[in-house]
Amino acid sequence: MSDPIRRDIVICYVLGQELRRGKFGITYLCINKFIGDTFACKSILKKKLRTAGDIKDVRREVEIMKHLPPYPNIVRLKDTYEDDVAVHLVMELCKGGELFDRIVARGHYTERAATVIAKTIMEVVQSCHIHGVIHRQLKPESFLFANKMEIATLKAIDFGLSIFFKPGKTLH
Repeated sequence: MSDPIRRDIVICYVLGQELRRGKFGITYLCINKFIGDTFACKSILKKKLRTAGDIKDVRREVEIMKHLPPYPNIVRLKDTYEDDVAVHLVMELCKGGELFDRIVARGHYTERAATVIAKTIMEVVQSCHIHGVIHRQLKPESFLFANKMEIATLKAIDFGLSIFFKPGKTLH
């Protein structure tokens, strides 16, 4: 990644327990040293970025997250850092777990509850499309609840496969 060098993440944050693991990196609990606020930090390991396409995908993920305006159902990117080992994306922390895990735990949703979830997902898709972004990884694991309450806000995460598009253009 050849963007200007950013300050080292450990100056501002303490990385804590592992929250989740993906193909390219690990998401950790992240605590701001100065104000004590908690976040999630997705650390994308550079050794896993084997091709120019992988590096391009990480750049695009950061660009897309910075491009999207604040929206209540899309996780917010707070800051980005880069060191010799990883690219670090500091994001809002969602403590309620994956939509997938809630579906499994409940066994089933009522039609009314499923409608609320589906509507939220469609609104996320609409917001992304209005701003020229296609998520391309819509699945229950790509949505987290803000907290553990039954009525918690559902938030889209994982924009690693997302792309920009221009309305009217054909996608290949």
